[in-house]
Amino acid sequence: MDTGSHLLLGLTLAGASLAIPAVAADPSLQHALIAASLVGSHAPDFDAVARLKGETVYLRHHRGITHSLPAPAIWAAAIGLPAAWLFGVWEQAALLFLWTMLAVIFHIALDLFNGYGVQCLRPFTRRWLHLDSLCLFDPYIFGAHAAAALLWLTGVIEAAAAGAMFDALYGATFAYMLWRLLERRRRKQQLERVFGPNNRITLLPHMSGLSWQFVIDGADAYETGTIGVKGIAREGTIRKSTSLSGSEPVVATLGTDGVRAFLSFATNVHVQVQERLDGYEVIWGDVRFWHNHKLPYTAAVTLDRQLNVLGSKLAWDKKTWEPPYV
Repeated sequence: MDTGSHLLLGLTLAGASLAIPAVAADPSLQHALIAASLVGSHAPDFDAVARLKGETVYLRHHRGITHSLPAPAIWAAAIGLPAAWLFGVWEQAALLFLWTMLAVIFHIALDLFNGYGVQCLRPFTRRWLHLDSLCLFDPYIFGAHAAAALLWLTGVIEAAAAGAMFDALYGATFAYMLWRLLERRRRKQQLERVFGPNNRITLLPHMSGLSWQFVIDGADAYETGTIGVKGIAREGTIRKSTSLSGSEPVVATLGTDGVRAFLSFATNVHVQVQERLDGYEVIWGDVRFWHNHKLPYTAAVTLDRQLNVLGSKLAWDKKTWEPPYV
């Protein structure tokens, strides 16, 4: 999810700890938990430092090792234990370790529900896993947690009652996430009845939650469209580029960092070769992220006539607020 949502949920997760009597009675422990939960809820995205080495390096490593299986315990030790010492509540170090780890785990789980996905099973596999059920920003989760946080921070809800409120809020959040998974499954079954069960189907939600964009991976082409309360709307057909996969310009790009990173992540690959006066431009796109008849996630490589690489770029060609929300 987006940074603001992660930080907000870190705050409300700290609020949920008020259900523990020892926390409700100790302001110093409350402050320590707020600090540890806020930092822990954002910690996996500290990999943004990779942007200093360029966008390609960032896209290769974002949501990778910092979101891996060992990451929650490592982040919890690096954040929770120093927080216990700094706030003078070392006797509650175990609680701070646990709460920080919960914040990191929930961060990774939310990213897993997004279409971009995470490498959360590293070091056992580098496979990208994604449940394609939540947008990068979910207005319903954000709105509910923002309202609860305001009630708590403004004193409308006292600490004794805030813990129960946040516990109920997290119960509702988990139920909502489960419903999103089931809704995605239901929409996929609808598409299978129309296009057949043997095609690979990719779904990504729209921010409203009422509709989804889909890609049908057929034998010769990708079929794109949307499905929602108004039914199924086909929007375009993208012919597969299998005839180009072995062409010399395409093969010449396979060794570039951008294309290697792209192919390790992409699921519905489409490649184009554009001939120019001084060479070629090879553009790799992932149809999974199509929008408005365009492929915004691409790896583009320019070659000269001798197929030497002149330049390459791996990037998103869209604004943050534009679909798809990943």
